[in-house]
Amino acid sequence: MTFGQWLGLAALVASLLLLWSLREALVLVFAAIVLAMALCTLVGQLRRRLRCPRPLALLLSLGLLLVVVLVVGTAVIPAFVGQFSELLQKIPQAGRALLELLRQAMDSASRMLYGRSDGALDWLQQGLQGANPAGNLAGQVSGGALRILGLAGNVGTGLIQTLFVVAVALMIASQPEAYREALLLLVPSFYRRRFRAVLIQCGNALSAWMVGVLISSTCVGVLAAIGLSLLGVKLVAANALLAGLLNVIPNVGPTLSTLFPMSVALLESPWKALAVLGLYVGIQNLESYVITPSVMHHQLQLLPGLTLIAQLLFTVLFGPLGLLLALPLAVCLQVMVREIVIRDVLDPWKLQRATAS
Repeated sequence: MTFGQWLGLAALVASLLLLWSLREALVLVFAAIVLAMALCTLVGQLRRRLRCPRPLALLLSLGLLLVVVLVVGTAVIPAFVGQFSELLQKIPQAGRALLELLRQAMDSASRMLYGRSDGALDWLQQGLQGANPAGNLAGQVSGGALRILGLAGNVGTGLIQTLFVVAVALMIASQPEAYREALLLLVPSFYRRRFRAVLIQCGNALSAWMVGVLISSTCVGVLAAIGLSLLGVKLVAANALLAGLLNVIPNVGPTLSTLFPMSVALLESPWKALAVLGLYVGIQNLESYVITPSVMHHQLQLLPGLTLIAQLLFTVLFGPLGLLLALPLAVCLQVMVREIVIRDVLDPWKLQRATAS
C-alpha cells in the first residue's frame, strides 16, 4: 500500500472511532429525524387536503398537536397516573399470590408422591417478603438520598435530551429539503442523485411505518379496553393505554403489557388471569396477522427474527432509546442495504463477473 492509501485507511479508522464515541448523540439526532418525519407526514396530509402552503400547514399541524397534548394532559394523564400507581402496588401482591399458588401446588404434589410436604419455595417466599426488617437506618437513609439524587439527575438529563430532540425535529420539519441537500454534500457528486432517491425512499418507509404503528396501537388499546371490561378486570384505562403504548416496541412491548393486567386479575382469580392471557394472545395475533398487514401493505415487511436481532443489537449499542428506535432504524437500514449494497454494488458486480467469464 502506498502512503496515501495508509493515510486514507487511518482517516477511515479515526472516523469510525469518532462516530462510535458520538453514538449517543447520533441516536438522539436519529430520534429527532423520526419525529420530524412524523411531523412532515402530518404536514403533507394537511397540504393535500387543504391545498395550503407549507408554512401554514406546519402551523396548523403544530396547533393540532398542541391541542392533542393539552387534551391528553388534562383528561387522560391524571386518571392514568392514579391507576398506574395503584397498578404498581398490586404487582408485588400478585407475585406473592402466584408464589402461594405454586407453593400449594408443589405441596399437594409432594403429599401425593411422598405423603408429606417438603416446604418447597419457602426460601423464595421469605426472600420476597424481605429478610432485612431491621437494617442500618443511617445506611438506608443515605442510600435513599443517593437514589433520589440519581433519579433527579436522570430526569434532568432526560428532559434536556427531550428538548434537544424536539428542537432539532422542528428545525428539520420547517425545511426538510434544505437539510437533505446539506446531507447530500457529504456524498460524492456522481452518486448524489441516486442517494437522494434512497433518502426519499427511507423517508417514505418511515412515514408508512409511523402511520401503521399509530393505527395498530390504537386498535390494540381499544381491543384491550373492550376485552378487559368484558372480563371485569380493574384498572381498564391504565392497562389499555399501556397496551397501546408498548405495542410500539415489537416482541418485548406486548409481553410487558400482558404482565400488568394479569397481575390485577390474579388477585381476584387464577382463572381470570388465564383469561386475560388468552385475551392478549388473541389481540396480538389479530394485530400481527390482520391489522398490521391491512394498514402496512405499502410498508417494508421485516422478518420477526431480524426485528428481534435489531432490538438486541441496538439496545446493546444505544441503550433503552435504541430499543425504542430499533424498528425505524431497521426500516432505514433495510432500504439502504437493498438499494445501495445489493442493487448498486452486488448486482452490477455479479453482472460484470458473469460477462467476464
